[in-house]
Amino acid sequence: MAENEKPATAGRLPPGLRGKFQQFLAFGGLILIFAFFSFASPNFLTFSNVMSILLATVVIGTLAIGTTFVIISAGIDLSLGTGMSLCAVMSGVFISHWGLPMPLGVVLTVLFGGLIGFVNGFNVTVLKIPPFIATLAMMLVAEGLALVISGSAPIYFSNTPSYYMLSNGSIFPGFDIPNAVLIWAAVAIIAAIILNKSVFGRYTYAIGSNEDATALSGINTRRWKILIYSFGGLFIGLAGVLISARLNSAQPALGMGYELKAIAAVVIGGTSLFGGVGSILGTVIGALIMSVLTNGLQIISVPQEWQTVILGVVILGAVYLDNFRRNAAV
Repeated sequence: MAENEKPATAGRLPPGLRGKFQQFLAFGGLILIFAFFSFASPNFLTFSNVMSILLATVVIGTLAIGTTFVIISAGIDLSLGTGMSLCAVMSGVFISHWGLPMPLGVVLTVLFGGLIGFVNGFNVTVLKIPPFIATLAMMLVAEGLALVISGSAPIYFSNTPSYYMLSNGSIFPGFDIPNAVLIWAAVAIIAAIILNKSVFGRYTYAIGSNEDATALSGINTRRWKILIYSFGGLFIGLAGVLISARLNSAQPALGMGYELKAIAAVVIGGTSLFGGVGSILGTVIGALIMSVLTNGLQIISVPQEWQTVILGVVILGAVYLDNFRRNAAV
């Protein structure tokens, strides 16, 4: 080795630790934010309010888990929110209009979300449309289809009380933990195992780190990227189920803006927008940070416009850390 050359790890953290660093910062930030609001208001640290925070996190957190895979693969999905609305409408069609059994309707809705992801993946990999444009187009298509299929009116689940209980009921009587929270926790654990312990997860990281090198190693990156987008789409469908069950209705115009919050949660949790770095745990932390901030700011009566400003500053800080971490790796 030449005298002026340095070891690859000199002066900076190894890649794995760099990914853990922002995740650690996010977790520390969550603790500090939670502690601040606990002291700022006696109404914050109560069981009912903590459950409200968790329930408010479920939908964005579910969307964020799915798009974590997409972003780690160096992709992006702007169709999350309107795709969720379309899936919610389809759940209304399956269960309320067609009269299908509730479990079957839920499965079909989740699979419909996978279909949205498949179309996004096909457009990105086969038609070679940039992910931003492909998913932006899907965002508009899904928004329009949700309104067309529903007739621009909500679809109610009045005849299916079990659907409402899917999100708002509790399988542990006396503990009052909503089923939606338990579903989100279970889904997060399963997604983390898939990302960290499966071939699918390894290829997701590999494609995001260096797609060309991954292709040269003999891996069919086109097929795997379609699978990644399709897998992320399943979470769009699940989010559609959870939000429509929570509201006991499918609202066709509800989802706009959810995609930005979900992507923000992923970035705050330490997943790099440049791909190759990220974790499900970090995404869960990021989603909780956004919900705790929103809830706490409301409790201490911060005006809505300033809540938006503060959330924007937090997102900017997360992106700055991502850029700083990436530049330090060069």
